[in-house]
Amino acid sequence: MINWKNRLSPTVQALPPSGLKKFFDICQVMEDVTTLGVGEPDFVTPEVILNGCVSALQRGDTGYTSSYGLPQLRRAITRDVEKHYGVTYSPESEVLVTIGVSEALDMALRAILAPGDEVLLPEPCYVANKACVILAGGVPVPVVTYAEEGFVVNEERLAKAVTPRTKAIVIGYPNNPTGATMSADELAAVARIAEQHDLLVISDELYAHLTFEGSHTCFSALPGMKDRTLLLNGFSKSYAMTGQRIGYALGPSELIEAMVSIHQYGIICAPVASQWAAVAALEHADEDRDRMMQAYQQRRLIMIEGCKRLGLPTFAPKGAFYIFPSIKETGLTSADFAEQLLMANRVAVIPGSAFGDSGEGYIRCAYASSEENLRKALDRMDQFLQSLRQK
Repeated sequence: MINWKNRLSPTVQALPPSGLKKFFDICQVMEDVTTLGVGEPDFVTPEVILNGCVSALQRGDTGYTSSYGLPQLRRAITRDVEKHYGVTYSPESEVLVTIGVSEALDMALRAILAPGDEVLLPEPCYVANKACVILAGGVPVPVVTYAEEGFVVNEERLAKAVTPRTKAIVIGYPNNPTGATMSADELAAVARIAEQHDLLVISDELYAHLTFEGSHTCFSALPGMKDRTLLLNGFSKSYAMTGQRIGYALGPSELIEAMVSIHQYGIICAPVASQWAAVAALEHADEDRDRMMQAYQQRRLIMIEGCKRLGLPTFAPKGAFYIFPSIKETGLTSADFAEQLLMANRVAVIPGSAFGDSGEGYIRCAYASSEENLRKALDRMDQFLQSLRQK
């Protein structure tokens, strides 16, 4: 019999299991689960977007595209970014269409990192960030953010984390899992450190259109930052297109070209029908996107008030569709809290520890589902907390 332990990559074997996967797997086999775990819109993809996909299939447009992506989509992306943020990119050389934002991040890190290079990761952060750094041969360096500071990157702590091996900073605002945003002034502090130490900033702005307080600041729009920023975005959240798997990267042509060198061997190109769906989203679905955002705003208020009613200290999220309440008063770890809540009261949430050590003591609740589902989940959480407090 083959000993697979000796045949698998030590790097892969050492990867910590995703904090999301365990709870998703349990939910698949349990009945009557009210889930706040999945960061996926409950809306059906708007019809105008579906028509863009279906039309491509019907006319037989089912072949490969350029590894960079459809020219029509690249032009639509650059027009959209210039319209909203005033940053101009070349559709020919500074845009790459990817299989979601996750592939873009993975390729970017593999394109820039040598073994042992360090990447600063403000935490809590998306679960894939640390894993992508490790798989690219780099060393993830967490930089803690705190609820009492709005989960915003602190300039002093970020600067102290820089070493001669630091290569890049990965930020993501609006933030998954906390719902935090950063103002232009707060982002300028990150820009100063990047410039001072000659670092690349990889800015994941997937939730840019889901900003509920203030306006979103695109990192590459900051003075002098375009040449040292890789801007990541996509269609999954704002346009309810998770299964279409379309993201994109915007950045210096040299970096984009290096990423294409990886992309062309591993992927070749993103699915053409999905790319045409993305074109339709940018050209015809603004009203649908805004309608969904208004629904998320209402759901956000339900969750903020609900967490207050439950007595869970909560940072009021300013963007994305997540809330990150503290469960420290229960004395349970976030993983134990999430597992007991699921088993006892059939509510799925994600333990904060899945998003880095600094997420311990919190749970992530996604409010991407219906108001009815949110209220049902809050009622069940209330019952669970009351049972804990009576012990």
